[in-house]
Amino acid sequence: MHEAIAKADVLIEALGWIRRFRDKVTVIKLGGSLMDDEEAISHVLLDIVFMETVGMRPVVVHGGGAAISRAMDQAGISPRFVQGRRYTDDPTLEIVERVLAGEVNDRIASKIESLGGRAMTLNFQSTNVLRGERIQLQDDSGAELDLGHVGKVTEVDRLVIENLCYAGQVPVIPSMCVDAAGQKMNVNADTAATAVAQALGAEKLVFLSDVSGVCRDKDDPSSLIHSLTADQARQLIADGSISAGMIPKVEACLETLDRGVGKVHIVDGRVRHSLLLEIYTSEGVGTQMTRNNA
Repeated sequence: MHEAIAKADVLIEALGWIRRFRDKVTVIKLGGSLMDDEEAISHVLLDIVFMETVGMRPVVVHGGGAAISRAMDQAGISPRFVQGRRYTDDPTLEIVERVLAGEVNDRIASKIESLGGRAMTLNFQSTNVLRGERIQLQDDSGAELDLGHVGKVTEVDRLVIENLCYAGQVPVIPSMCVDAAGQKMNVNADTAATAVAQALGAEKLVFLSDVSGVCRDKDDPSSLIHSLTADQARQLIADGSISAGMIPKVEACLETLDRGVGKVHIVDGRVRHSLLLEIYTSEGVGTQMTRNNA
């Protein structure tokens, strides 16, 4: 009886959040080693099916770096990175498209379907919804860096995505775009998810990977910060608490908040049902970032 009552208490706590987020769009970015953990990804996708079932409108944007690297290794191509971005020449682009926009994209959608949900792949073979342009980066001396076919998203086909959400389907979007001349390009998955969330005016953007959130001490998981305002996040960057690879992720979160997205979350997807715990409980399990006036 006590166990049954405890379960009922959990449902009652979730009820308020379910009502609050009904019909609201949440963009979920899948990445990191999470993509290679079959058990973890199954739990995440089951959470997404639950979200759609109770009236939320989840949209999935995903990367696939590890799978791309394995395919490149099998093809005898050594990966090269420039300022954290994969250098993408013609042979690499062919692999990225086949693996990311093909195999990984199809696998995520098929898994959602097998768990009782409905999903639609939005790739170059079905319907592409991300358009963009070649990214321009410079080195410390100001010289332009050659990244090959690497781009950034400048336009999102909002209508296609929203129509799928209204129809009860989960859009599954790979982090690739095409430019005005029809050239396909590789895109950083964090920035692709940010662009989609901004275009949709999403209630939430959730970064799900192998990072638990923002910690005051990166070597101490118990120092996880559950909630941050934009000003607090900037202060943690300034004093060095947020450093290295976490800086661009947090800066992307801040930009997303500035563009009108309600909240941004950084969550460890390897924790079972972390997505539901973050959205439908009061404390959550990761870090949520809000605007200063939130």
